[in-house]
Amino acid sequence: MTETETETVTAGERPDLREQARAALWGGWPEFILHAPSSAEYRRRALAYFPRFDVLLLDGGEVVAGGAGVALCWDGEAGTLPDGYDGAMAAAVTGHEARVVPDTLCVMVAAVRPDRLGGGLAARVLTALRDRAVEAGLRRVIAPVRPTLKARYPLTAMEDFAGWTRSDGLHLDPWIRTHQRLGATVIAPAPRSMVITGTVAEWEAWAGMAFPRTGGYVVPGALDLVEIDRERDRGVYAESNLWMRHL
Repeated sequence: MTETETETVTAGERPDLREQARAALWGGWPEFILHAPSSAEYRRRALAYFPRFDVLLLDGGEVVAGGAGVALCWDGEAGTLPDGYDGAMAAAVTGHEARVVPDTLCVMVAAVRPDRLGGGLAARVLTALRDRAVEAGLRRVIAPVRPTLKARYPLTAMEDFAGWTRSDGLHLDPWIRTHQRLGATVIAPAPRSMVITGTVAEWEAWAGMAFPRTGGYVVPGALDLVEIDRERDRGVYAESNLWMRHL
């Protein structure tokens, strides 16, 4: 199907696609990401408050890509950015409930069905969200980007990883490059973008590995170390992301 034939809809317009979208777009994420408390606390309200920014790309009637964003208020200064994913979600939902007029779209997620990766669909999702932000009168578009390759370097600080570029000047990470090719620029690291906590048993189930001692562990799919405290029966993962700005 060509780009002009691809259909863009919202999840609200096509609730019948909800299960298909979940299976197609969330299957490739690490299990622990699905247990983020911010998603549990705010996700349902965000879907209700910002339906125009929950988009699905259909090819032949099947979900092949999708993305979602929330609208919030931000003055454009790096120092006043939310903490990251968690902070943006909370700011958008509570701001909406307090009747704060938003001026910024924050892209929270963009995903492509695993068998359709590499075909430019992610860029089209980002473009669709950016276009909808402009149509809604929002002045800025930002995203707490989760770099694809960062999981291979969990001991490297995001501040350092942010500067890893290729000879052509673009970033080493393909997901950051996708944003850059659409005109986005790096603003700053978000060192505690998403914080996920659980018992040791929960983390062992999510990670598919044992944590026999207290300490920091490299977990498949994690961008940073997971800190396990066996004495307190607690595991904490503070994921760093990279703030980027499109508009």
